[in-house]
Amino acid sequence: MNRSAKLAVGGSLLALMLGAGGCTIEKEESGQLPDVDVQGGNMPEYDVKEADVDVGIEERSVPLPDVDIETER
Repeated sequence: MNRSAKLAVGGSLLALMLGAGGCTIEKEESGQLPDVDVQGGNMPEYDVKEADVDVGIEERSVPLPDVDIETER
């Protein structure tokens, strides 16, 4: 993500937070769930086949450059 996109996302989030924090909410009426009588029914069954993942460790040699540093005295 480039810099302008990050700034746009950050600015949008900041505006959203300021907008949500800039209002007051007061409860005017209590809510109540309806009475429900559930009888019978059946939950669906699922056959889940997970992926076969083989995780291992393998040693490798990485050639590093030889760096000589000369300092002035």
